[in-house]
Amino acid sequence: MRSEWEWLRFALAVLLGAAAITGAVVLLNGGPEPAPPPVTGGPAAPGIPGSPALPGVVAVKIDNVPPARPQTGIGAADTVYVEPVEGGFTRLMAIYDGELPDTVGPVRSARLTDVDILAQYGNPVLAYSGAAPETLPALRAAPLTGAAPEDTGGAYYRDPARRAPHDLFVRPADLPGPGPGAPPREDGPAPDGGTRADRHDVAYPAASFTLRWSPEAARWLVEMDGEPVVSTDSGPVAPATVVEQRVTTAPGAAPDDAAGNASPVAVTIGGGDAVVLRDGLRFDGTWSRPDPGSPTVFRDANGSVVPFAEGPVWVLLVPA
Repeated sequence: MRSEWEWLRFALAVLLGAAAITGAVVLLNGGPEPAPPPVTGGPAAPGIPGSPALPGVVAVKIDNVPPARPQTGIGAADTVYVEPVEGGFTRLMAIYDGELPDTVGPVRSARLTDVDILAQYGNPVLAYSGAAPETLPALRAAPLTGAAPEDTGGAYYRDPARRAPHDLFVRPADLPGPGPGAPPREDGPAPDGGTRADRHDVAYPAASFTLRWSPEAARWLVEMDGEPVVSTDSGPVAPATVVEQRVTTAPGAAPDDAAGNASPVAVTIGGGDAVVLRDGLRFDGTWSRPDPGSPTVFRDANGSVVPFAEGPVWVLLVPA
Protein backbone atom coordinates (compact mmCIF):
# COMPACT_ATOMS: atom_id res chain seq x y z
CA MET A 1 0.00 0.00 0.00
CA ARG A 2 1.41 3.41 -0.97
CA SER A 3 2.21 5.87 1.79
CA GLU A 4 0.58 9.31 1.75
CA TRP A 5 3.91 10.80 0.58
CA GLU A 6 4.06 8.37 -2.34
CA TRP A 7 0.50 9.29 -3.31
CA LEU A 8 1.40 12.98 -3.36
CA ARG A 9 4.58 12.33 -5.35
CA PHE A 10 2.62 10.31 -7.87
CA ALA A 11 -0.04 13.02 -8.14
CA LEU A 12 2.63 15.60 -8.92
CA ALA A 13 4.11 13.37 -11.59
CA VAL A 14 0.69 12.94 -13.16
CA LEU A 15 0.09 16.67 -13.21
CA LEU A 16 3.43 17.39 -14.86
CA GLY A 17 2.74 14.77 -17.52
CA ALA A 18 -0.80 15.88 -18.31
CA ALA A 19 0.18 17.69 -21.49
CA ALA A 20 1.62 14.48 -22.90
CA ILE A 21 -1.67 12.63 -22.79
CA THR A 22 -3.10 12.04 -26.25
CA GLY A 23 -6.14 10.51 -27.89
CA ALA A 24 -4.25 7.86 -29.79
CA VAL A 25 -6.47 5.01 -28.70
CA VAL A 26 -9.34 5.49 -31.11
CA LEU A 27 -11.59 2.79 -29.73
CA LEU A 28 -11.52 4.46 -26.32
CA ASN A 29 -13.01 7.67 -27.65
CA GLY A 30 -16.60 6.61 -27.13
CA GLY A 31 -17.43 6.45 -30.82
CA PRO A 32 -18.92 8.92 -33.27
CA GLU A 33 -20.92 11.52 -31.35
CA PRO A 34 -22.53 14.62 -32.83
CA ALA A 35 -19.74 17.18 -33.13
CA PRO A 36 -20.40 20.39 -31.18
CA PRO A 37 -19.76 23.72 -32.86
CA PRO A 38 -16.23 25.05 -32.46
CA VAL A 39 -15.62 26.73 -29.16
CA THR A 40 -12.54 28.65 -28.25
CA GLY A 41 -10.92 30.20 -25.24
CA GLY A 42 -7.71 30.59 -23.37
CA PRO A 43 -5.80 27.87 -21.60
CA ALA A 44 -7.52 25.79 -18.96
CA ALA A 45 -8.59 27.81 -15.97
CA PRO A 46 -7.04 26.74 -12.68
CA GLY A 47 -10.30 25.19 -11.51
CA ILE A 48 -9.89 26.27 -7.89
CA PRO A 49 -13.28 26.28 -6.11
CA GLY A 50 -14.50 29.72 -5.20
CA SER A 51 -16.93 30.81 -7.91
CA PRO A 52 -20.34 31.77 -6.52
CA ALA A 53 -22.57 28.74 -6.19
CA LEU A 54 -25.73 28.66 -8.28
CA PRO A 55 -29.03 27.74 -6.63
CA GLY A 56 -30.01 24.17 -7.34
CA VAL A 57 -27.79 21.50 -8.86
CA VAL A 58 -25.34 21.53 -11.77
CA ALA A 59 -24.30 18.24 -13.40
CA VAL A 60 -21.47 17.77 -15.91
CA LYS A 61 -20.75 14.69 -18.04
CA ILE A 62 -17.03 13.96 -17.98
CA ASP A 63 -14.84 11.77 -20.17
CA ASN A 64 -13.12 8.93 -18.30
CA VAL A 65 -11.01 6.98 -20.79
CA PRO A 66 -7.23 7.07 -20.20
CA PRO A 67 -6.49 9.84 -22.78
CA ALA A 68 -8.94 12.11 -20.92
CA ARG A 69 -7.11 11.88 -17.61
CA PRO A 70 -6.34 13.70 -15.42
CA GLN A 71 -9.67 15.48 -15.35
CA THR A 72 -10.39 18.92 -13.94
CA GLY A 73 -13.05 19.77 -11.38
CA ILE A 74 -13.89 16.28 -10.16
CA GLY A 75 -12.28 16.91 -6.78
CA ALA A 76 -14.76 19.74 -6.14
CA ALA A 77 -17.86 17.64 -6.94
CA ASP A 78 -20.27 16.86 -4.14
CA THR A 79 -21.24 13.58 -5.83
CA VAL A 80 -19.65 11.69 -8.72
CA TYR A 81 -21.48 8.90 -10.55
CA VAL A 82 -19.47 6.30 -12.45
CA GLU A 83 -21.61 5.00 -15.30
CA PRO A 84 -21.05 1.96 -17.54
CA VAL A 85 -20.84 2.84 -21.24
CA GLU A 86 -20.14 1.04 -24.50
CA GLY A 87 -17.13 -1.24 -24.75
CA GLY A 88 -17.12 -1.95 -21.01
CA PHE A 89 -15.62 1.47 -20.19
CA THR A 90 -16.98 4.13 -17.85
CA ARG A 91 -17.95 7.78 -17.90
CA LEU A 92 -18.42 10.20 -15.02
CA MET A 93 -21.23 12.56 -14.09
CA ALA A 94 -20.16 15.14 -11.52
CA ILE A 95 -22.82 16.81 -9.38
CA TYR A 96 -22.24 20.25 -7.86
CA ASP A 97 -24.59 21.69 -5.26
CA GLY A 98 -22.21 23.92 -3.34
CA GLU A 99 -19.29 25.97 -4.63
CA LEU A 100 -18.55 25.64 -8.31
CA PRO A 101 -15.04 25.04 -9.63
CA ASP A 102 -13.81 27.44 -12.29
CA THR A 103 -13.50 24.69 -14.89
CA VAL A 104 -14.76 21.13 -15.40
CA GLY A 105 -13.84 18.60 -18.06
CA PRO A 106 -13.15 17.09 -20.46
CA VAL A 107 -16.87 17.23 -21.25
CA ARG A 108 -18.44 14.39 -23.27
CA SER A 109 -21.83 13.13 -24.38
CA ALA A 110 -25.00 12.47 -22.42
CA ARG A 111 -26.59 9.04 -22.02
CA LEU A 112 -30.09 7.78 -21.20
CA THR A 113 -28.75 6.69 -17.82
CA ASP A 114 -28.38 10.39 -16.92
CA VAL A 115 -32.09 11.10 -17.26
CA ASP A 116 -33.19 8.77 -14.46
CA ILE A 117 -30.28 9.64 -12.18
CA LEU A 118 -31.01 13.37 -12.42
CA ALA A 119 -34.77 12.96 -11.92
CA GLN A 120 -34.12 12.75 -8.16
CA TYR A 121 -32.30 16.11 -8.17
CA GLY A 122 -35.24 18.39 -8.97
CA ASN A 123 -34.54 20.65 -11.96
CA PRO A 124 -30.78 20.55 -12.53
CA VAL A 125 -28.63 21.90 -15.33
CA LEU A 126 -26.81 19.22 -17.35
CA ALA A 127 -23.67 20.22 -19.23
CA TYR A 128 -22.78 17.74 -21.97
CA SER A 129 -21.40 17.54 -25.49
CA GLY A 130 -23.57 15.67 -27.95
CA ALA A 131 -25.88 12.68 -27.62
CA ALA A 132 -27.26 9.95 -29.84
CA PRO A 133 -30.35 11.12 -31.79
CA GLU A 134 -32.52 8.64 -29.88
CA THR A 135 -31.34 10.12 -26.56
CA LEU A 136 -32.15 13.75 -27.35
CA PRO A 137 -35.97 13.48 -27.02
CA ALA A 138 -35.60 11.97 -23.54
CA LEU A 139 -33.25 14.77 -22.52
CA ARG A 140 -35.64 17.42 -23.83
CA ALA A 141 -38.60 15.87 -22.04
CA ALA A 142 -36.79 15.50 -18.72
CA PRO A 143 -37.11 18.09 -15.92
CA LEU A 144 -33.65 19.49 -16.54
CA THR A 145 -31.97 22.26 -18.50
CA GLY A 146 -29.73 20.91 -21.22
CA ALA A 147 -26.60 23.02 -21.64
CA ALA A 148 -24.64 21.68 -24.59
CA PRO A 149 -22.15 23.86 -26.51
CA GLU A 150 -24.76 24.63 -29.16
CA ASP A 151 -27.02 25.98 -26.39
CA THR A 152 -24.46 27.88 -24.30
CA GLY A 153 -21.31 28.02 -26.40
CA GLY A 154 -19.85 30.87 -24.39
CA ALA A 155 -19.46 28.59 -21.39
CA TYR A 156 -17.19 26.16 -23.27
CA TYR A 157 -13.66 26.31 -24.60
CA ARG A 158 -11.06 23.92 -25.98
CA ASP A 159 -7.74 23.35 -24.26
CA PRO A 160 -4.98 23.52 -26.91
CA ALA A 161 -2.77 21.27 -24.76
CA ARG A 162 -5.16 18.35 -25.29
CA ARG A 163 -6.23 16.43 -28.35
CA ALA A 164 -9.87 16.15 -29.50
CA PRO A 165 -12.26 14.82 -28.39
CA HIS A 166 -10.70 15.09 -24.93
CA ASP A 167 -10.15 18.86 -25.04
CA LEU A 168 -13.59 20.38 -24.36
CA PHE A 169 -14.05 22.14 -21.01
CA VAL A 170 -16.87 24.12 -19.42
CA ARG A 171 -16.96 27.06 -17.02
CA PRO A 172 -19.98 26.09 -14.89
CA ALA A 173 -20.55 29.61 -13.58
CA ASP A 174 -21.38 30.61 -17.18
CA LEU A 175 -24.09 27.96 -17.56
CA PRO A 176 -27.80 28.79 -17.18
CA GLY A 177 -29.04 28.83 -13.60
CA PRO A 178 -30.61 25.54 -12.45
CA GLY A 179 -34.17 25.26 -11.22
CA PRO A 180 -34.99 24.36 -7.63
CA GLY A 181 -33.57 21.08 -6.39
CA ALA A 182 -31.36 19.53 -3.77
CA PRO A 183 -29.17 16.45 -3.48
CA PRO A 184 -31.22 13.38 -2.55
CA ARG A 185 -28.70 12.25 0.05
CA GLU A 186 -28.91 11.60 3.75
CA ASP A 187 -25.83 12.35 5.84
CA GLY A 188 -25.38 11.14 9.38
CA PRO A 189 -23.62 8.76 11.75
CA ALA A 190 -23.05 5.20 10.57
CA PRO A 191 -25.30 2.51 12.02
CA ASP A 192 -23.90 -0.13 14.31
CA GLY A 193 -22.07 -2.96 12.60
CA GLY A 194 -20.03 -2.80 9.46
CA THR A 195 -16.85 -4.66 8.68
CA ARG A 196 -13.41 -3.08 8.91
CA ALA A 197 -12.04 -2.53 5.40
CA ASP A 198 -8.92 -0.85 4.08
CA ARG A 199 -9.43 -1.79 0.43
CA HIS A 200 -12.32 -2.49 -1.91
CA ASP A 201 -12.07 -3.46 -5.59
CA VAL A 202 -14.71 -2.93 -8.27
CA ALA A 203 -14.42 -4.31 -11.80
CA TYR A 204 -16.10 -3.26 -15.03
CA PRO A 205 -15.55 -5.23 -18.26
CA ALA A 206 -12.84 -2.80 -19.44
CA ALA A 207 -12.08 -0.70 -16.35
CA SER A 208 -11.21 -1.23 -12.70
CA PHE A 209 -11.44 0.78 -9.49
CA THR A 210 -9.68 0.32 -6.18
CA LEU A 211 -10.70 2.22 -3.05
CA ARG A 212 -8.11 2.45 -0.26
CA TRP A 213 -8.95 3.77 3.18
CA SER A 214 -6.58 6.44 4.46
CA PRO A 215 -6.78 6.76 8.27
CA GLU A 216 -4.67 9.93 8.09
CA ALA A 217 -7.06 11.66 5.70
CA ALA A 218 -10.18 9.82 6.94
CA ARG A 219 -11.11 9.43 3.26
CA TRP A 220 -11.10 6.78 0.54
CA LEU A 221 -8.32 7.21 -2.02
CA VAL A 222 -9.54 6.27 -5.50
CA GLU A 223 -7.54 4.40 -8.13
CA MET A 224 -8.65 3.80 -11.70
CA ASP A 225 -6.92 1.10 -13.73
CA GLY A 226 -4.22 0.86 -11.08
CA GLU A 227 -3.38 4.59 -10.95
CA PRO A 228 -4.44 7.22 -8.39
CA VAL A 229 -7.29 9.45 -9.51
CA VAL A 230 -6.08 13.06 -9.63
CA SER A 231 -7.98 16.26 -10.34
CA THR A 232 -5.74 18.90 -11.89
CA ASP A 233 -7.12 21.62 -9.64
CA SER A 234 -7.11 19.85 -6.28
CA GLY A 235 -4.83 16.81 -6.43
CA PRO A 236 -5.71 13.23 -5.36
CA VAL A 237 -9.43 12.56 -5.23
CA ALA A 238 -10.60 11.26 -1.85
CA PRO A 239 -14.34 10.90 -1.17
CA ALA A 240 -15.71 10.38 2.32
CA THR A 241 -18.19 7.76 1.10
CA VAL A 242 -18.06 5.32 -1.79
CA VAL A 243 -21.03 3.25 -2.94
CA GLU A 244 -20.95 0.20 -5.18
CA GLN A 245 -24.52 0.10 -6.52
CA ARG A 246 -25.25 -3.06 -8.47
CA VAL A 247 -27.68 -2.37 -11.33
CA THR A 248 -29.26 -4.21 -14.20
CA THR A 249 -28.60 -2.79 -17.65
CA ALA A 250 -30.70 -2.55 -20.78
CA PRO A 251 -29.32 -2.10 -24.30
CA GLY A 252 -29.46 1.41 -25.68
CA ALA A 253 -31.51 2.27 -28.72
CA ALA A 254 -28.65 3.41 -30.94
CA PRO A 255 -24.98 2.66 -31.59
CA ASP A 256 -22.65 4.87 -29.55
CA ASP A 257 -19.22 3.72 -30.67
CA ALA A 258 -17.29 3.02 -33.85
CA ALA A 259 -17.92 -0.72 -33.54
CA GLY A 260 -21.68 -0.21 -33.55
CA ASN A 261 -22.14 -1.03 -29.86
CA ALA A 262 -25.02 0.56 -28.01
CA SER A 263 -24.26 2.13 -24.67
CA PRO A 264 -25.89 0.17 -21.83
CA VAL A 265 -28.61 1.96 -19.88
CA ALA A 266 -28.11 1.52 -16.15
CA VAL A 267 -31.44 0.93 -14.40
CA THR A 268 -31.43 3.07 -11.26
CA ILE A 269 -35.12 2.75 -10.36
CA GLY A 270 -36.09 -0.38 -8.45
CA GLY A 271 -33.57 -2.09 -6.21
CA GLY A 272 -30.57 -4.35 -5.92
CA ASP A 273 -27.44 -5.14 -3.96
CA ALA A 274 -25.10 -2.45 -2.70
CA VAL A 275 -21.93 -1.91 -0.68
CA VAL A 276 -21.41 1.34 1.23
CA LEU A 277 -17.88 2.29 2.30
CA ARG A 278 -17.44 4.96 4.96
CA ASP A 279 -15.31 5.57 8.07
CA GLY A 280 -13.05 2.66 7.15
CA LEU A 281 -16.05 0.34 7.30
CA ARG A 282 -17.88 -1.75 4.72
CA PHE A 283 -21.66 -2.16 4.90
CA ASP A 284 -23.12 -4.87 2.66
CA GLY A 285 -26.78 -4.42 1.91
CA THR A 286 -29.27 -3.17 -0.67
CA TRP A 287 -30.45 -0.07 -2.47
CA SER A 288 -34.03 0.90 -3.32
CA ARG A 289 -35.72 3.67 -5.27
CA PRO A 290 -39.43 3.22 -6.06
CA ASP A 291 -39.87 5.98 -8.66
CA PRO A 292 -37.87 8.67 -10.53
CA GLY A 293 -38.66 11.45 -8.07
CA SER A 294 -37.63 9.47 -4.99
CA PRO A 295 -34.11 9.40 -3.57
CA THR A 296 -32.05 6.23 -3.57
CA VAL A 297 -31.93 4.69 -0.09
CA PHE A 298 -29.14 2.36 1.02
CA ARG A 299 -29.67 -0.16 3.83
CA ASP A 300 -27.42 -2.65 5.56
CA ALA A 301 -28.12 -6.38 5.93
CA ASN A 302 -30.28 -5.65 8.99
CA GLY A 303 -32.46 -3.18 7.11
CA SER A 304 -31.03 -0.08 8.79
CA VAL A 305 -30.46 2.97 6.61
CA VAL A 306 -26.76 3.64 5.96
CA PRO A 307 -26.38 7.42 5.61
CA PHE A 308 -23.36 9.02 3.99
CA ALA A 309 -20.45 10.49 5.88
CA GLU A 310 -20.13 14.26 5.55
CA GLY A 311 -18.10 15.04 2.44
CA PRO A 312 -17.88 14.01 -1.21
CA VAL A 313 -19.56 10.82 -2.41
CA TRP A 314 -18.73 8.52 -5.31
CA VAL A 315 -21.44 6.17 -6.58
CA LEU A 316 -20.23 3.38 -8.87
CA LEU A 317 -23.08 1.97 -10.97
CA VAL A 318 -21.85 -1.56 -11.63
CA PRO A 319 -23.63 -4.03 -13.94
CA ALA A 320 -24.94 -6.88 -11.80
